[in-house]
Amino acid sequence: MITLRDAKMGAHASLTSHHPINLDETVAAVAVDSRTVERGDLFVAIRGERLDGHTYIPDAVAAGATAVMLAEPPPSPLPEGVVFLRVEDTVRALGELAAYHRRRMHSKVIGITGSVGKTTTKEVLANVLSSRYRTLRNQKSLNNEIGVPLTLLALRPEIEVAVVEIGGAYALGEIEHLCGIARPSVGIVTNVGSAHIGRMGSVEKIAETKSELVACLPADGVAVLNADDPYVRGMAAKARCPVRWYGLDDPAEVRADEIESSGFEGIRFRLHIAGGVYTVQTPLLGRHSVHTALAAAAAAEAVGMDPTEIVAALRGLPVGLRLIVTAGVNGSTIIDDTYNASTPSVLAALNLLAETKGRKVAVLGDMAELGDYAPQEHEKVGMCAARVCDRLYLVGPLGEHTEHGALAAGMSPACIDRFETAEEILPELRRSLAEGDVALLKGSRAMHLDALAAQIAAAEEGTS
Repeated sequence: MITLRDAKMGAHASLTSHHPINLDETVAAVAVDSRTVERGDLFVAIRGERLDGHTYIPDAVAAGATAVMLAEPPPSPLPEGVVFLRVEDTVRALGELAAYHRRRMHSKVIGITGSVGKTTTKEVLANVLSSRYRTLRNQKSLNNEIGVPLTLLALRPEIEVAVVEIGGAYALGEIEHLCGIARPSVGIVTNVGSAHIGRMGSVEKIAETKSELVACLPADGVAVLNADDPYVRGMAAKARCPVRWYGLDDPAEVRADEIESSGFEGIRFRLHIAGGVYTVQTPLLGRHSVHTALAAAAAAEAVGMDPTEIVAALRGLPVGLRLIVTAGVNGSTIIDDTYNASTPSVLAALNLLAETKGRKVAVLGDMAELGDYAPQEHEKVGMCAARVCDRLYLVGPLGEHTEHGALAAGMSPACIDRFETAEEILPELRRSLAEGDVALLKGSRAMHLDALAAQIAAAEEGTS
């Protein structure tokens, strides 16, 4: 193992749990993408499914990296002034480094997991907390064994609260491992659904892995759980700490009623919290977003925010935290919800589309990682689309099952078109979308509907 003994950046250190790197003294930040490296950074070369970070070590050094963590022999000759740290597994070493750095920081960490809504809940909660605390959040949905450590390595002494999305979609023990690194004292579980069921095998297994966050919370922590989800309710038995419930029914300490959705104008509801009742008007879109607001309110209260502060922050949320509404071609409106897709999230998006005015068009791509459940889950989406949409465009081979569900629910075959790729549908959308139409774009990232949404918006800009 190459150590820092001869480096000018600091005293002797190595990447082991006993002698970790002291980040404050040796490197400015940590990067796993050579394109984001800045002078003084540590570059971690990670070998992925498609790309190998070791290939980009010269680029990282050229960008100013002063240290490189790698699992293969360093390049020869070694660049002068760069320290190479050879480890057996760079991902594991990155986690060990983050765990060490996290132990040195006194920030409170809030962990969020669930099948759907993790990223939106993270964004809403971080915005609420930022109204009072110096807050850190993980970027985008970097919530795995790489993303969580990178977030924690960005902790600095002035950060009071860190909001960390924690994934765990592929195997039991993943969330437990990430919690060992992050050490959250507050944990939120949004829901349990069929997302990634193709990898986990059953909803029960998904619930088991999500419950690891609850089991890892310390006795003086708080578990913030969705009282409306039966799988999440069952997780209370694993908590060593107090449980704070949120939801729509009376047993929840933080709950909502009198919910009104005004399409693109946002939602309005009465918030019951800490014995008080408050009217909240917020730009979050769709009735399903009430649960997001409730989870954020419950967690913010758990770390010490006053209900009046929470309500003010919810009212002042920025527009478009996750879902983006833009002007589209020919005077249409585009609902860009293309980040990813699972059955619950697609159904929620369709329900939002139903609340809008105008001809309703849905462009739905395949949902990934459903395994043997894919046909029935896509049929379920098709049946909902038939009740909502005037026009349905399907992208990807699994669209045949969505079409089958839509036809079974009574949608006319003339209102449905299927395409193999997103590129094929672009000319059709540019031709058929008209003024007043509202088009929802939703699908797994592999379907590349995000690029399609951008091209439709670009077409509108080009004709203005």
